[in-house]
Formats: sequence, structure tokens, C-alpha cells
Amino acid sequence: MTSSPRPQLPLQPPAASTEAVIEIAGVTRLYRMGVETVHALRGVDLRIRRNEYLAIMGPSGSGKSTLMNMLGCLDTPTAGHYEFAGKNVAVMTDDELADIRNREIGFVFQTFNLLPRSTALHNVELPLIYAGVPRAERLERARQALESVNLADRQHHRPNELSGGQRQRVAIARALVTRPSIILADEPTGNLDSKTGVEIMALFEELYRQGNTLIVVTHEEDIAQHARRIIRLRDGLVESDADNTTPSPPAPTLPEQTVLHKDRKEREAAENP
Repeated sequence: MTSSPRPQLPLQPPAASTEAVIEIAGVTRLYRMGVETVHALRGVDLRIRRNEYLAIMGPSGSGKSTLMNMLGCLDTPTAGHYEFAGKNVAVMTDDELADIRNREIGFVFQTFNLLPRSTALHNVELPLIYAGVPRAERLERARQALESVNLADRQHHRPNELSGGQRQRVAIARALVTRPSIILADEPTGNLDSKTGVEIMALFEELYRQGNTLIVVTHEEDIAQHARRIIRLRDGLVESDADNTTPSPPAPTLPEQTVLHKDRKEREAAENP
């Protein structure tokens, strides 16, 4: 099965909306470890608009992982205010938080987090199973998501039959399948070689140009430089929050040429031994 051509990307990415998808004010997070209190976040203010592409950076212990968990509704603040799409997260029940995570946030992890015995299609389909989507619809949406990352011809492969870059693209398809408000990526190139990392960042650029909201948490400066806004944390505080007026350009060729090039060569070799 060959992938159908994707529409050409717009020459310019869409302007960020004035509508905020995330607003946090005065957010703190304390962890008690015996008699010691760890101040992971110390009064963070942050507003993220729809259609933004931003990176969150910081050294170990800066609070970036805690902030990522907060933004992803995996944790709640000790104090302060957090609104997701206009809803107060701090007062939500565990079930309500789980619903937000399932429907509104697409997660991409460094370690892929794919079920090893399941096909790419089933891995992508999983969030829709949890959401109660009927089987026919979820299979169609899972196939479309794999098509969008140029893996339509790998839908019946298991993770151990895929390269690292292909596994991460399956994870990105899984993040997209629920049509989330934001895509939250934690060190998305951390387990990839540099060439494959470039291909994944080119795919993120494409997703951004299609109008998605992207939040990338990273400690790598070259990865952060792809974003249009860079937030730097230190000691639980926002050290700087600035637009990136000269983002790194995407790969020299569009993802449908670069990311698929290896796949096409493999397929052609198999068809013409």
C-alpha cells in the first residue's frame, strides 16, 4: 500500500491565535520528602495560545519536568491557578483530569511508550478505545493518523519491526488521533540518532504549519531553536520567555521527501529484488 501525496505546506506558518489554550498564574508545586520540602515550582505565570510552537528548557532540577506534568494534567499545583481551555484544572476530579488527558492532550514521549505486542494501528487506536469511540470510526481515524505521518504501509508492523524514527512517528500518530488541543512532547528526539532527530523535527514543523499547538520540553538547544517561542526555567522560576525570531529552518526538503525516502527505498527494494 502506497501513501497518497500530502497537500503542500503553506509557505508561512499560521499566526498564533489570541485565544489561550493554557493559562497558569502563580503556580507553585511543593514536594515533601521526609522533613525536607522541595520547591519544584515557585510561582510560575504562563499563557499559551492556540497555534503556538514553543519549547520549554532548563537544566536538571529547574522544574521543567514538573511544569510538563502540570501542563499535561498529570499533576496539580500546590497553589496558584491553572486553566485549560477555560476550565479550572485545580478543582478537577481524577476522572475529569483523565478525560482532559485523553481528549485534549496528545503526548509524545522520549521512550515511545508503545505496546510491544501490538501493531502500529492498534497502538494508535488505543486512546480512541479509552474514549469509547466506535470500532469502525476509531480504525479509520487511526489509519488516517498513520497516513499523516507517512506510515500507512507500516500499520500492521509491531514496534520491533520498526526503526526508532518509525516508532516515534507511530507515537506522534497516536498523539494526533484524538484531535487534541495541544501536542506535548517530552524530549522527542532523546532516543534517536541525529539524522532521525532532524526528520522528526521536520515532521513537527509540518504539524505546526497545519495549525497544531506544539509544546516541546527539551534540554537540547538545537531542538529548542525550532520553536517560535522559548521558555527557560531555573530553580522553579521562569528565567526568560522570549519569541524566537530566527527559528532553525526545517530540513532542506519537506518531510514527505526526507522522512519517507528510506521507506520508499526499502519498499522498492522489496518489490524489485
